[in-house]
Parts: sequence; C-alpha cells; structure tokens
Amino acid sequence: MSEYEAVTGTLSLLCKEARTEVLGCSVLGREIPIVRLGTGQRAVLYVGGVYGTDAVISRVLLDFIQDCLSCLSRKMTQYSYPLEQLFRERSIYIVPMLNPDGVCYVREGVGVDNPLYARVCAMNGKSKDFSTWRANARGVDLSCNFGVGFLEGKRSEQARGVVSGTAQGFGGEYPESEPETAALCRMIRAHAGELIGIVTVSLGKDGIRCSCEDHMTAKCVATGRVLSRFTGLSLTRGDGVRGSLSDWCVHALSLPTYEIACTLPSDREPRVLLYAKLRRLLFSFPYLL
Repeated sequence: MSEYEAVTGTLSLLCKEARTEVLGCSVLGREIPIVRLGTGQRAVLYVGGVYGTDAVISRVLLDFIQDCLSCLSRKMTQYSYPLEQLFRERSIYIVPMLNPDGVCYVREGVGVDNPLYARVCAMNGKSKDFSTWRANARGVDLSCNFGVGFLEGKRSEQARGVVSGTAQGFGGEYPESEPETAALCRMIRAHAGELIGIVTVSLGKDGIRCSCEDHMTAKCVATGRVLSRFTGLSLTRGDGVRGSLSDWCVHALSLPTYEIACTLPSDREPRVLLYAKLRRLLFSFPYLL
C-alpha cells in the first residue's frame, strides 16, 4: 500500500466521524482530501504534505484528527479547552497531503508508466533515486507557487541557475500554475469570511516563520510567540517575500499564517515525538486568534 493510499484509506474509515471532501486533484489525477472538524463559524486551516519528503507530516496530521475524534467522543478537555465547546465555536480544516504525487515519487520512485517519466528523470539528473524529491509531479515546488513574492522568487531562481522544473526550488511558470496550489487558493478564497488563521507544517530547519509584523496586528505577532513557546521552536520573520502561501495570505488577504518547520527526530518513533512536539499547538491555535 502506498503512503497516499494509507492516508486516504485512514480518512475513509473516519468518514462517519469527520467530514472529508475533495479539495482538488494533483497533476497525475490523485484526489487531495480536506477534512473539517467542528461546526463553528470561525475557522483555521492546517496544511501538510506540501513537499514530497513530508509523508510523515501527513501522518502527524492524521494522528491529530484521530486524537481529536477520540477526545471528543469522551468529552475531554485539552489544554483547558473543552473540546465540545471548541468544536461548536471553531472549525478546523485540515489538508494532510497537498502534494500526493511528490510523496509517491519519494516513496515509490517514478515508473515508466508515468506519462512524465522521461521529463522527470531528466529533472532528477537521470537518477532513479527520488528520495529527496520535494516538488510536485512535474517539478514545481508548491511552496513558492503563490502570487505575492512570485517575481522576487523568479529572480532568486535565475540567480541560482534554476530555469525549469527540478526536484526543488522552481516556482512554476506563473502563480497558481499547479492544480494543487490552485485548488488550495480556491478553498481559501471561498472561506475567506470564516478563516482566522493558517498553519503549514513541513520538515526542515526548526523554526516558525511569521512574516506579518509590518502587515498585521500585534496580536498576530504575539500568537507567533505563543506558538514558539508551545513547540520550543524559534520564531523568525523570514527572509523576505518569496512566493509562499504565507506571503500570499498575509500580504494579499491579511490572514495570519505561520510556517512551522521541524527536523525529524532521530529516534525509533520519530512520528510519535514529532506529534508530541506539535500537539499543543494544533489543539490551541483555533483559540489564539
């Protein structure tokens, strides 16, 4: 069973307890699920699996969904929040795996039956090892395929000699050129009236990127500091706009957005430790804004 099938299979088992819909489809036609927990009119969005190397992040978000449902069924309180009240007053949208094609490349490689086989292999330096592939099926890095900062990102790519699709770092031909990012942006625009904040989670150098100081309220910056305290991750402003989801949300929509990056613990159960690091943040964020 592929990692993608494991994620969608788990969600299908939870369909009676959690509302699961299709956000859109990937380049290769894989459906991208989105889950809604709660019925509140004020909502937050969690996005994972942006990179092909982020399969464990998708699993962590599934762990959170299952944890929520289990605690809710027992009418538990988490971090001083009674969950029944939380999910009456708030909704949490979760996209566990935005980039299913990239995840499949990393976990399964690229077969000759892939319509993009020759092109993708060339992007990968003719190597059959796709274990570090972060882009989507056609070599576009979804983390820099958004409107605000896109041109700045293109200039940075040119300076690095990146002019076409590759394993990571190519932002595409134009903003939202990829079906995955276009679908996510449609969802955010459609729910702009209820969304109060977004968190993206990925593997990477430990830190929380918040680029909202000059554009949002002091409360948003204070929220970033709380998230830092909850996770032990340093809060950084980032290095300027670069076509990311958070750049677009903050600068174009005035929507507080935080990028959480975590290194994978070197342990026999890294997923367990990673979820433990993020658990309080995931439960608490809906009430922080």
